[in-house]
Formats: sequence, structure tokens, C-alpha cells
Amino acid sequence: MKYWEIIANRLMKAGWSWGCVSAVDAEGRTIWIADAHRDDGRRFIMHADEKLTAFLEAERAIHQFAVSLVS
Repeated sequence: MKYWEIIANRLMKAGWSWGCVSAVDAEGRTIWIADAHRDDGRRFIMHADEKLTAFLEAERAIHQFAVSLVS
């Protein structure tokens, strides 16, 4: 199992749906876009040069959001 898949599984267990797509930017570079969302309207969209980085950033943003709710 790849590390991004482990992160995706953790997101699902926490109640998040997710998606991922690659695209080519205007300079011909591949970029990865990861999306994590919930039925309550919360949504995080990240883009990065690597798939794993996009998922790590999504996981970090969700964690920071959850911590801000508790504070």
C-alpha cells in the first residue's frame, strides 16, 4: 500500500470523502489535485507537484481545522 493510500484511508475513517486527479499546467508540468470533503459542506482542495504531497497537505489542513474547532 502506498503512503497516500494510507492517508486516504485515514480520511475516510474520519468521515471525509476524497478525490484525486492529475493535470498538466501551462508549462507542461504534471500537478496533482487532492480534494477532501464532507456532507456538511466542509471542503479542502490542495495541489502539489506530487500526489503524496497533495494528500499530506490535505491531511494537515484538516487536522489544523479540527484543532481550531477545539481551541
